[in-house]
Amino acid sequence: MNTEDTWALVVIILLVLLSAVMSLAETSLTRTSKIRALGLVEQERRGARRLAQMVEDPGSYLSTVLFVTLVAQLVAATLVGIIADHLFGPLGVVVATIVEVLVIFVLGEAVPKNIAVVRPDESALFSAPLVSVLVRFWPIKVIASAVARLSRLLTPGRGAITSFVSEQELLAMADAAEEGDVIEDEERALIHSVINFGDTITREVMVPRPDIVAVEATTTVEGAIAVIIRAGRSRLPVYDGSIDNVVGILLAKDLLSLEHKEAVHEPVGRHMRPAHFVPESKPVADLLREMKVGKFHISVVVDEYGSTAGLVTLEDLIEELIGDISDEFDTEDDAVIPGADGAVQVKGTYSIDDLEELLHVGLPEGGWDTIGGLISGQLGHLPSAGEEVEVAGYRLTVLHVTGHRVAKVEIAPVVDTGMTGEVG
Repeated sequence: MNTEDTWALVVIILLVLLSAVMSLAETSLTRTSKIRALGLVEQERRGARRLAQMVEDPGSYLSTVLFVTLVAQLVAATLVGIIADHLFGPLGVVVATIVEVLVIFVLGEAVPKNIAVVRPDESALFSAPLVSVLVRFWPIKVIASAVARLSRLLTPGRGAITSFVSEQELLAMADAAEEGDVIEDEERALIHSVINFGDTITREVMVPRPDIVAVEATTTVEGAIAVIIRAGRSRLPVYDGSIDNVVGILLAKDLLSLEHKEAVHEPVGRHMRPAHFVPESKPVADLLREMKVGKFHISVVVDEYGSTAGLVTLEDLIEELIGDISDEFDTEDDAVIPGADGAVQVKGTYSIDDLEELLHVGLPEGGWDTIGGLISGQLGHLPSAGEEVEVAGYRLTVLHVTGHRVAKVEIAPVVDTGMTGEVG
């Protein structure tokens, strides 16, 4: 090996190291989210502020990193070919190919990227200052910018590179944080609820029409008070002739103030307040905002045909965020009742979303919001007591039917699938 080959070998080593650093930077920086970078800043990690600035605008560094990596690898590969030709003659092509794969690819590409995946924080904090200096080196900056502009011209839908965290990534991050004991299970559940809240519509949280407790406008105040006490409600819808014609809302405190007056024999239509109506497709986030601004606690939900589909209260919306709120009027029948061998019993109106959370599985999608609707959809007819379906490794058995409605369902793991653990 002559002097020129020796210097070429030194240059090759330096280029492979440069390629390794750039590969480490590419993987670690692109895998670091804005949220993670801000977390490192709060921990006062060295280089975290520079890292946060860079992940805010990936376009400011990514083109330069890719350009320098490519140039380093191409020049190193060319020099390896020249040295191999000097040393081995015609066999130099084979030797050069082997060296390029084993050394340039493995050491300059694969190994640093694997390190960046295994230790993303350390790799990103190490890379950020180096890349920050590199992107300000004007010869590289000019060439990389020109190449980047050319690539954008040739790329359909060209535009600035953006970085964002999807809902799925946030949910996964919350799950990972809970598994790593960074947050509590209740905090993870709250994060899931907040993120999913924006995708929830009123129909999914409302009290369905068959469960509505209401009084007719001609009912006396005394009679309405008896209904309020018996049902344990603080607000009742008032209808005229049919539940599809809701004309107002009764407040228990308004009626109780009349209990010892002659007004107890008057029809409640004289003492009701205006009713608020919402479509069943209204996002619950928008409805919660309306309730807050309008200072009302209950809305009548109507379907696309104008018929009453259900009721939704402020408590229903809050429960969607923080979970069930039990009071003295709630009964055990409202809860998930555990049984033998990991089985549980729930009401037919149990939410599909809550069921997926309970079982930790994905369930078939369709035009249903409850477990009763899921069973009917899978069977293709109104179910009878004793009928069952199997979904996602669980057997759903109808225990009781009231009228045309599934009242109670048992959920049990299907043993032959190997899923024998307890649900919940």
